[in-house]
Formats: sequence, C-alpha cells, structure tokens
Amino acid sequence: MMRAYGLYGHIRANRIKSVVLLAGFVLLLHALLFSILLFMSALRGGSLEEIVAEALAQFAGSWPVAALAACVWFALAYVFHGAMIRRATRAKGVTRQEAPKLYNALENLCISRGIPMPRLEIMETPALNAYAAGIRDGDYVIAVTRGLMDTLNDAELEAVLGHELTHIRNRDTQLMVIAVIFAGVFAFFGDLTIRRWDFPYGLSPQDKRRDDTGEWSGSDHRDGGRGSGGAGLAILIAIAIIIITWGISTLIRFALSRSREYLADAGSVELTKNPDAMISALRKIDRNAKMDVVSRMEAFFIENPVRNRVSGFLATHPSIDERIAAIRTYAGGRVDEAGGRA
Repeated sequence: MMRAYGLYGHIRANRIKSVVLLAGFVLLLHALLFSILLFMSALRGGSLEEIVAEALAQFAGSWPVAALAACVWFALAYVFHGAMIRRATRAKGVTRQEAPKLYNALENLCISRGIPMPRLEIMETPALNAYAAGIRDGDYVIAVTRGLMDTLNDAELEAVLGHELTHIRNRDTQLMVIAVIFAGVFAFFGDLTIRRWDFPYGLSPQDKRRDDTGEWSGSDHRDGGRGSGGAGLAILIAIAIIIITWGISTLIRFALSRSREYLADAGSVELTKNPDAMISALRKIDRNAKMDVVSRMEAFFIENPVRNRVSGFLATHPSIDERIAAIRTYAGGRVDEAGGRA
C-alpha cells in the first residue's frame, strides 16, 4: 500500500494552498471594502458614474486600512483560532486521569512515530464524531465525542485517533483552519446582505415609496431623486460583489480536497495495521454522526456532522461507502456493511 501518512506531495500541496488562501483573503477583503463604499455612496444618490467615481476615490484612500485589518485578523486568528474552534464545537480539555484509555491510545500512536502529543478534548454529545485542528506545533488538538468513546471498542477508537493524527501530520488541519476562520468573514457579510437588504436602498418598507415613473425613491437622497436609477444600479452592484465574495468563501470550504479523508483513513491503517478496525469504526460513525455544530466546521470532522449536508462534487467528505471501498481495495480490509467479514 502506498505510504499515506505524511505523504510529502500532499503536505506540499496543502502548504501552497494555504498561501494562496491567505493571498486570496486579502484580495477579497479589498473587494468587500469597495462594495461597502459603493453602497454608501449610492445611498447619497447621483448618477452611476458619479457614485462609482466617489467610491473609487474613497477606496484609494482607505485600502491601506483594509490591508491593516487583514494583518490584524491574521494575527488574531493565528493566536486565538483554537479558542474560536472550541467555542464552535463546545469541546473541553481532558487529562489522562479523566480519560486514561483515550489518552494512552493516542500517546502510544505518537510514540510509535515520534510525534509530539496533541492536546486531547471531549465534546459532550452522544453523537459519534471526532476532529483535529491546529496550525502549528504546540497547539494541535484532537477532539472526540463522548458517544464515540462510549460506543467504539479499543481497536476502533485507536483507528479514529490514527485518522485524526494523520490529518495533523499531513497539515490538513492548517488548510482547514485558514479556510474556515478567514473565509468566515465573507460568509458573515454575505449572510447579512441576503437577510437584510430586501429593498433597493436597504431601507425599511415604511421609508419607501414609488414615484410617478415607478422608480423607488427615499427622503434621504441628496439630489431629491435625480439619478435614482444609477443609485439603484450601484447598490445592486455592491450587493452582487458582497454575494460573490460570500460565494467564493463558501466554495473555498467545499473545495477542500476530499482526498484528505482517503489519505487519513490510509494513514490510520498504516499506523494501527488494522484496516478492519477503521472500517467498523466508520460504519458505526455513519449511523450517528450528526450533531449540533456550526456548519462551517463540517470539514474538520471525520464524518460530516451537518444534518443537511451537501452531496456530490461539492461535498466536504466522500461517502462512507466510498471510503470503505478504498480501504478494502488498497489495505485489504474485509469487514462488510453489516460489520461482519466479506
């Protein structure tokens, strides 16, 4: 079987993707800034040319602020991403005394490969799931649910820990943290736009009226309605830019290579030498993986925990059947769908 644990090509690709995502974040942030300035200029009225010119002039003087904001966000996310993720998943740290079987299983896997021990955390839910997170050595974490600990046997639990440990070794966690934490900024503005701006000028219904020509107008326009068509078009453009940045951020989350799960499964088998344990663990997880978690965290988990998951090309995970078929094909696993042997 091909070496899947610490596969250098995969690690290098993840590093390149991380740099691209960081650069893309800066570009998208500037696009978001321009859309906000365009929107504000449109609210003051005028022709489309005047509004765009005013927004461009303001952007020329304010883009360094966006660059500084990006740097600040990078720094905050780098330092506090662990706390952000724990808040989203409600995971809590656990000691060797509190979970000796779990702690010893992970420690043995780390010793066998000479890998620093990640921090262990537990999510208090009966669902069966787990995730790994972290950007740098010293802050990596592996979290499992209480349901996973109570349901899986020792070999299956070790297989799941091996899977998550492989994500850390292959730098999958770095890419996922960057994609989720940074792209969330644009998702926030996109959600806000879609939910709030139901009217052309973002005003409440009582602030709106139609004039004799059927155009929308409002009492706060500086030109008394002149050029309202241009203002409306400018607002539509601004909203479109916000929605596009939101869409790109969503695609970033969905476009994370699904091969990472195949490689993590294979890495677990390489660590434990027990493909059947990985297969039976996946089958049990598949029956009860759903849990209450922020949808943008779905890519972190060993199986998608979101109830209304995206399927097909945009899915964050391959199906359990596909993953088990890969293990059986390349690692000799023999457990069938019912948990017996083929």
